[in-house]
Amino acid sequence: MVEILKSIDMEPFILSFKLALTTTAILFVIAMPLAWFLSQTRSRAKPFLEALGALPIVLPPSVLGFYILWALSQNSPLGAFFERYFDLKLVFSFPGLVVASCLYSFPFMLQPLQSGFEGLNKRMLEAAYVSGKSKFETILRVAVPNIKPSLMTALIVTFAHTVGEFGVVLMVGGSIPGETKVASVAIYEYVEVMDYTTAHIYSAIMVLISFLVLLAVYIFNQKQGNKLSAGV
Repeated sequence: MVEILKSIDMEPFILSFKLALTTTAILFVIAMPLAWFLSQTRSRAKPFLEALGALPIVLPPSVLGFYILWALSQNSPLGAFFERYFDLKLVFSFPGLVVASCLYSFPFMLQPLQSGFEGLNKRMLEAAYVSGKSKFETILRVAVPNIKPSLMTALIVTFAHTVGEFGVVLMVGGSIPGETKVASVAIYEYVEVMDYTTAHIYSAIMVLISFLVLLAVYIFNQKQGNKLSAGV
């Protein structure tokens, strides 16, 4: 068993974590202002925007992956633009994986942030505006510090979801070692060649990572809940 563990290629896990960190950072910047807007607006377009943002949750990965693959291919306007002006091929490349992961994991960042903002005390926000704080200052210094549980949930669950993604990643990135072969794809390939021992080890590592991530979320939220109950 020790020899088997030593022979495990950690590159797919490193690539998975790199993809997850990049995706989480990008989505945090994109989803934060949209979550704030959706939590505050009374526009009739709100249900449409919410449904659009949640669409990746209900779409089969194969459907979403197909349309992302089509949109990023050299035959599409977007793919052709990036290849022509930046010499960047988005299909079967790490940048393409980032784009696909951002689309697929978007709801897992947006929804917790929106729920956190919607749960804020409106009087607290009004007091911030009355004291002369701009909308940006109110979000940054008042709103965000008061939605820590939602913020941590959004960041950690988005990271974990991206690490575990398979269908969209395989369709858009394929399996190029060191470029697009993430841990979930590696497990699939080991099962295909009936190397169940290595597949078990890779899968066990993924299960452990997922459990630890969820445990961290629940522990953090419990501590925040205890602080609120104690009036801290």
